[in-house]
Amino acid sequence: MRAAMLRPLATMCVGTALLVWSALPTAGQNRTGGQAIPDRPGGARPVRLTAPRVAPLPEVQWTDVHKQLVAKYLPVERPGNGMGTLLTVPELVDGMMPFQNYITRDSSLSPRHREILILRTAWLLNNEYVWSEHAAIARKAGLTSDQLRRVAQGPDARGWDAFEATLLRLADQLFRNSSVNDATWKALASAYDMYHLMDAVMTVTDFTSVSLMYNSLGVQPDEVATDRIPTDIAYRVVVPPREPPLKVPRVEPTEGPGIAIGRTFARYPKLATPRSTGSNYVNQKSKLDPRYRELLILRTGWDCQAEYEWAQHVGNVGRARDKGLDPVKVAEGPAASGWDAFDVVLLTTADELYRDSFVSDRTWTALSARFDQTMIINALITASNYRMVSMALNALGVQIDPGDERFPKIPPP
Repeated sequence: MRAAMLRPLATMCVGTALLVWSALPTAGQNRTGGQAIPDRPGGARPVRLTAPRVAPLPEVQWTDVHKQLVAKYLPVERPGNGMGTLLTVPELVDGMMPFQNYITRDSSLSPRHREILILRTAWLLNNEYVWSEHAAIARKAGLTSDQLRRVAQGPDARGWDAFEATLLRLADQLFRNSSVNDATWKALASAYDMYHLMDAVMTVTDFTSVSLMYNSLGVQPDEVATDRIPTDIAYRVVVPPREPPLKVPRVEPTEGPGIAIGRTFARYPKLATPRSTGSNYVNQKSKLDPRYRELLILRTGWDCQAEYEWAQHVGNVGRARDKGLDPVKVAEGPAASGWDAFDVVLLTTADELYRDSFVSDRTWTALSARFDQTMIINALITASNYRMVSMALNALGVQIDPGDERFPKIPPP
């Protein structure tokens, strides 16, 4: 009887919380050519939490499933707070760790180049956990303490050779522009083959995705990791203006059936198999409502201006309209009329992850009014994974198929 009386009260409290939240203004929106697009990332140093929102799962609470996952992916290393946090959703470990292990252990990049890209990405997103973990690895790869500081100072710092400065520019452009300009691509291609180029792009995009998750979950540095991001270095991300979308692919897809993204990554099977695990989790294993999933994916693709991603999820992959979504309204964003309060929360989640590299306290509270901890994590991995996918699609020049639906033209307000 008491539970039955409390259920309407709980529902009313959730509704009230969302109404209060939706009445507050949405920040960071601008219109470019009549289209509502959030401000680009990199305008200010991302927020860093000093305590976890989701605590790592204590080892005393590990089941046999948790122990098997640790043995599978970290057979030698002691799992840190990152893995401990992922273990709160065991299925997610199989979604994220195969590609993490590929990027950090098995890619074609030299350890030095890999760590330069990872550390610069961590600095761009102000992710202390990734920086503290990989600074020690970078030292083993030959980077000095002065060079670690130089990573934070960026590509124009005195002392970089031309190619390593180009690696830093790759990270900066992917983060801020969700794409890579021709000059940077040609400079990389002067020393890298297709495999190295793809691995370089995917190193930045994967650690962008990971850092978005860890920032928003509040993953804290491990006690044994003593390195910290140098906060005395000013936060500046200076990149050229974003160039128009590519008209031809930088990586030619294989011939045959299937969509272009699959045929593009098929050029590099060693990368393709582990890369697919994140999207497979989001689209097949996550319990997030399919409408919410496609709302987050479409808004992330729009924010990154990844037209291929948009076309696939409006079209045959995501079938947005079949799920009750109006693509024009998704493009107009959370300020558009007609959204219910929780749709606005999810659109704002995608926008904050894109612009701020972090979900604000206000938005986290609003997510918590409807979702439990696992569903919040599923929402975060959906937007974060498709940030990775969208940046990669733009950088590799994956082309939409004839007849696919392009971005809508939104009239000025």
